[in-house]
Amino acid sequence: MDSNRVKGAVDEIVGIAKQKTGGLTGNTKLQVEGIAQNLKGKVESSWGKAVDAVHEANEEAGAPHDPRA
Repeated sequence: MDSNRVKGAVDEIVGIAKQKTGGLTGNTKLQVEGIAQNLKGKVESSWGKAVDAVHEANEEAGAPHDPRA
């Protein structure tokens, strides 16, 4: 599993928590930060999934692994 997927999942959870806390306390700034962090997490998770898919495809094709990826 790509580390971006893990970081993304954490950002999604923290973002949701910030968004809900901001909503409960009436803190609009915290709500917006939560929305942004949640979105960042979703993008990061998607990137990690794409990286994993490329690695899996390379393994199935027998292609050499590029350690820079």
